[in-house]
Amino acid sequence: MNKFCQECGTELIDKELKGEGIVPYCTTCKQFRFLLYNVAVSMIVINKKTDKILLIQQYGKPVYVLVAGYVNRGEELEHAVIREIKEETGMTAVSAKFNRTKFYEPSNTLMCNFTAFVEDDRELHPNNEIDSYKWFTRDEARQYILQNSLASSFLNAYLDEKQKVST
Repeated sequence: MNKFCQECGTELIDKELKGEGIVPYCTTCKQFRFLLYNVAVSMIVINKKTDKILLIQQYGKPVYVLVAGYVNRGEELEHAVIREIKEETGMTAVSAKFNRTKFYEPSNTLMCNFTAFVEDDRELHPNNEIDSYKWFTRDEARQYILQNSLASSFLNAYLDEKQKVST
């Protein structure tokens, strides 16, 4: 939550804004200051050749998650998807499709999930953010991803939708 005005540094007060409810207000600038938050992308990376899903382990944690990263100021989400996959894995995404969003309170982040396809894993050269990685079948990915996480909710929703389409 914003406690100080991002323009002048004055401590914000709570003030009623018609149609919006209580919104932080700067008494110096005479402006309402809507809450700021981070924006990030997470990707279900699929190898087109094998139809397997890439899950990674990072930051010394022994759990599998999706490739993800923050969106730079002014950057389009689709560009962030391609950039993050390239930076973290060395692979080039050939297409990306938006899935859904969910706000992640612990880091004050709006997570935007995509499915991204790579032709194959020939370019795979993980950077130092990735401790290890593995390609999983759809059923294995559902089993091995960190359970009860934002990553698992994105992956399971995607897999459930694909399962409905194929039945």
